[in-house]
Amino acid sequence: MKPENSTPLSFVSTEPSSPWATYLSQVDRVVPYLGTYARWVETLKRPKRALIVDVPIEMDDGSVRHFEGYRVQHNLSRGPGKGGVRYHPDVTLEEVMALSAWMTVKTAAVGLPFGGAKGGIRLDPKELSRKELERVTRRYTSEIGFIIGPQRDIPAPDVNTNAQVMAWMMDTYSMNTGATATGVVTGKPIHLGGSLGRVKATGRGVFITGREAARRIGLPLEGARIAVQGMGNVGGTAADLFVQAGGRLVAMQDHTGTVYNPDGFEMKSTLDLIRREGGVAAHPKGEKIDNESFWDVDCDILIPAALEGQITPERANRIKAKLVLEGANGPTLPSADDVLRERNILVVPDVICNAGGVTVSYFEWVQDFSSFFWTEDEINQRLDKIMVDALNHIWETADRHQITLRTGTFAVACERILIAREERGLYP
Repeated sequence: MKPENSTPLSFVSTEPSSPWATYLSQVDRVVPYLGTYARWVETLKRPKRALIVDVPIEMDDGSVRHFEGYRVQHNLSRGPGKGGVRYHPDVTLEEVMALSAWMTVKTAAVGLPFGGAKGGIRLDPKELSRKELERVTRRYTSEIGFIIGPQRDIPAPDVNTNAQVMAWMMDTYSMNTGATATGVVTGKPIHLGGSLGRVKATGRGVFITGREAARRIGLPLEGARIAVQGMGNVGGTAADLFVQAGGRLVAMQDHTGTVYNPDGFEMKSTLDLIRREGGVAAHPKGEKIDNESFWDVDCDILIPAALEGQITPERANRIKAKLVLEGANGPTLPSADDVLRERNILVVPDVICNAGGVTVSYFEWVQDFSSFFWTEDEINQRLDKIMVDALNHIWETADRHQITLRTGTFAVACERILIAREERGLYP
């Protein structure tokens, strides 16, 4: 359904494997389930606002370097923008657009009063000193400062950013506005208004949705073999929780390589080693295998928790897992989705599976406004209930229409977004 007066965006790739093309394909698949709200579907195919900024800083050696930064607000119909900021040498405007759109769907899928946004700077943080990272963060925050704010758009950590980066962003915004604004970012240090449970929330959400999905398909977690791509905060936390539930982590992959151990890796020593050595390749108790062989590993649960576009149709034909839990954003191409469905491999999609982070970010935002903070047990209990309730509703929708969980999630979320769009109307 494309109105005659609609034209495609001129600044995005037409490659079918691009992140934005993946997102658009997912939206197209949900149109038949939107009923009368389908008339608004073009709203979902265009970002509300896309900002490109120059980020010049003085390096430690006295030279001046310029970095390219982005902040995209995809849709604000249901509330202020919400979404992370990533530092990566391959960040592009199109990638940030897609990530912001997935955030729109994600926040609506779990019923949070947010829209979707995302940001990034094209740089390799390993090449910068701590002081250089602080300068680039502060300059970037100043450049996007006029579109962010506690009631406008709330950034958070993402790839290669953390609580310290959020503290610099919060301080910069506060200095520029003349008042301490703890609610301008989430994922902050605890003593600056951060929330307990936030660091592990995304990985915990992957575990919660995986636990519920495994129960529904009759897959016992006791003895379940787990393979994880990306053993960072999300993948590492999810793996740890699955092992605590009786599973075995049998394969790990990250930017340093791939290791395999059919008997399972012990989690505490593994996570300590990754923090100490910077990756999984140095693990002394794993067989080193080539990266492509990761997709052939015998496992029950596969967790892609790295970057987008990892599961291609060719790889989907080789996956042996019964359950795929998308810890990363956009890890599965639409054509690969079709292969996995034909092979009866259940995929719990990113827009619900990894929504634990933004859910606890919402808790942090609420706590900052009230200046009343919850215990970690309270945070985890609230997170569990919200994610289980959201997944149950999505599952019922998918069963009713005989569609995948991904299309079911988009059906639930997009309807909520477009209802808000219709009820608000168009201004002027």
